[in-house]
Amino acid sequence: MGNLIGYARVATREQNPASQEAELRAAGCVRVFTDHGESSRAKDRPQWVACMDYLNPGDTLVIRALDRIAGSEVMAIETIAELGRREVNIKSLTEPAFDTTRPMGRALFSMNAVYAQLRVDMIRENTLRGLAYARSQGKVGGRPTVMTPKRVAEAVEMRAAGKSLRHIASVFHVGEASVRRALAKHDAETSSASA
Repeated sequence: MGNLIGYARVATREQNPASQEAELRAAGCVRVFTDHGESSRAKDRPQWVACMDYLNPGDTLVIRALDRIAGSEVMAIETIAELGRREVNIKSLTEPAFDTTRPMGRALFSMNAVYAQLRVDMIRENTLRGLAYARSQGKVGGRPTVMTPKRVAEAVEMRAAGKSLRHIASVFHVGEASVRRALAKHDAETSSASA
């Protein structure tokens, strides 16, 4: 039988993970990995990555609740499936259904996983159907761009004056990626118009 390995996470630096860590140690964890100020949707949390590297076949990953390791149903399904492939069990201290060390827990998780995946697939299918309908009506989905034509023109002038993408982004209070995409689109449109 393997070791009990704990994982704790708090979403902000101001939160204290001490209660989670105490619960995990009280459950018998020989080691606890803790992430501070990390989103559950991020897959590259430093201590989560270290925890996954540390786990061996036969070990059990112990968490306070499933939301400590996964920010979505899909992510939870993928994570638990990966642990299963690696022969690592998972046990939630507050959700008895998520205890793959027991037959009932394995069965309940399998059923929950099927329903969760069905729900995700249905949402995806409905979204695609809605987008296709909107396109057929001449509408384009997605958020409106923060880089309006006026802003793009100003960004082009700033770039010509030697300003960096970072500087331009700070002027408009947007991300560098938004400026980069807007300028690339402008450049492509300009070159195709002059061709």
